[in-house]
Amino acid sequence: MNLISSNDLSKEQINKIFRIADAIKEGSEELSIKEDSILALLFEKSSTRTRLSFEVAMAQLGGRAIYIDAQTTQLKRGESIADTARMLSSYCDFVAARMYDHKNIVEMATNSKIPVINALTDLEHPTQALTDMYTIREYKKNLKNVRIAFVGDIAANTANSLMITATKLGSEIVLVGPKDCLPEPIYFNKAREYGNVTATSSIADGIDGVGIIYTDTFVSMGQEASAEARKKLFEGYIVDKKMLGYASKDVLVMHCLPAHRGEEIAAEVIDGPKSIVWEQAKNKLLIAKALLIFLSKESD
Repeated sequence: MNLISSNDLSKEQINKIFRIADAIKEGSEELSIKEDSILALLFEKSSTRTRLSFEVAMAQLGGRAIYIDAQTTQLKRGESIADTARMLSSYCDFVAARMYDHKNIVEMATNSKIPVINALTDLEHPTQALTDMYTIREYKKNLKNVRIAFVGDIAANTANSLMITATKLGSEIVLVGPKDCLPEPIYFNKAREYGNVTATSSIADGIDGVGIIYTDTFVSMGQEASAEARKKLFEGYIVDKKMLGYASKDVLVMHCLPAHRGEEIAAEVIDGPKSIVWEQAKNKLLIAKALLIFLSKESD
């Protein structure tokens, strides 16, 4: 089994991963992967939390992660994704790939004999969405009663994966962004099949009564050339104390990091009492472990 898209997991499978994470947190010694397992981390883009969480997860589970900068491989000289996947399948037990083009990770999974994990593409970030919803579950307990606002770049890969995962689990999500930034239709329409998702340019309407405010960078990897235009597009959508005033009194704030204080989020908010950003980041390790255990059992 692979995790290429948030659509790959059923509600039951997501909850199974969460139960594994709970058991790890409680100190269960029965959860493991095959001894001396190898995870290949094939990355075209830079990474901090995703890379480290999988490297540490493998070490703590008794395996090993090998980081591969795609720019230093034969991919740079034209070797196909398919051939690379076949080769990795003969050396390793898992592959986690971070790629610019989502089509490339689909091709990798199609030609791989071992589980392939999407560690971020231009369209999706499914491991982040699992981490996000697990963190919300920790704080809000019953996901069916949670209303989440994703603010800013509502066409981002994080928004795509979050809206799919959140609606599958019974949460409501509202996408709050400028009129010139529309959600990806494929993901928006799919999420609406699972549950309640809406989009608005009105901060007052979108944030009204929400229990979670989530934001991400306004300039994703690969968009650096248009950075100034994008910052101008999202002016007014910074998560600050004024925005928090529209939400419920027990609102919590999330950010998948890295954060740019003063752009998408105010320093007083990310570093303030409503922020659960650091617990969210911490949970990436827990979910990486749980996902590896889940995939190893599903692939037996």
